[in-house]
Amino acid sequence: MIRFGPAGNSDSFYEQGYNSSVQMPGWLKSMGLSAYEYQCGKGVKIKEPTARQMGEQAAVHDIFLSIHAPYYINLASEEREKREKSKGYIIQTLAAAAWMGAKRITVHPGSYGKVDKRWALDTAVQVLGEVLAEADAAGYSDIAICPETLGKINQLGSLEEVLELCKIDERLIPTIDFGHLHVRGLGCLNSAADFEAVFDKIEKVLGSYRLKHLHCHFSRIEFTSAGEKKHWTLDDVQFGPNFEPLAEVLYKRAMEPVIICESRDCMAEDALELKHIYEKEAGG
Repeated sequence: MIRFGPAGNSDSFYEQGYNSSVQMPGWLKSMGLSAYEYQCGKGVKIKEPTARQMGEQAAVHDIFLSIHAPYYINLASEEREKREKSKGYIIQTLAAAAWMGAKRITVHPGSYGKVDKRWALDTAVQVLGEVLAEADAAGYSDIAICPETLGKINQLGSLEEVLELCKIDERLIPTIDFGHLHVRGLGCLNSAADFEAVFDKIEKVLGSYRLKHLHCHFSRIEFTSAGEKKHWTLDDVQFGPNFEPLAEVLYKRAMEPVIICESRDCMAEDALELKHIYEKEAGG
């Protein structure tokens, strides 16, 4: 089944009197949503008891959990110390995921900095392989690491680069951020055919199973010639991409991804709107 949910907590969650992410699974279920990406972008600060409580609530309410690892991970840093720290941040995120019962973590591959792009990708592949070995040793082999397509031109995170990273092990599932792909291509996703082309590339490199079960982010994003500038909401129609052509392709291909909405401030409400757009396409 296809699942929809937010990245983090909407403003309305707090405005309605809620104050803990442990309450999110029940809140999301009441809205008609079925996924939630807990945010550790600024560090893995969640404590084990809280994570376990959230996991229990997610199981009760059938909410698929994932975690976004710290933003400052850089698998391609020219400094070995930073690469080692990045590996540690991923392992910390996996530990939190294990407490929570989350089966996926989203990871930013990093940036080029002053290094050659090929060196950056080769280094990231090597470091990610080391992470997988450490994850196995720690007992986290059942949690998928999901490298994300990134939105700025100077970041290691084009579709091709993410697919290259995911080739090293079948348990790696790409996080396809359609807003990031759109702005990285300076507004390139505008039709069903554009989204079809993305899926064709993924299937060619990773096969049909991982294509069908993608991890996805979606939001409208403002951009400049350097790529991503700012996330907006579905109502901000002056920014792309539009979800309708993507919904058409998802339904046509009978895909079963997790769609995480990253709209600014109203991610849960917009996740529900994405679900409604998909259901309309599916005739439901």
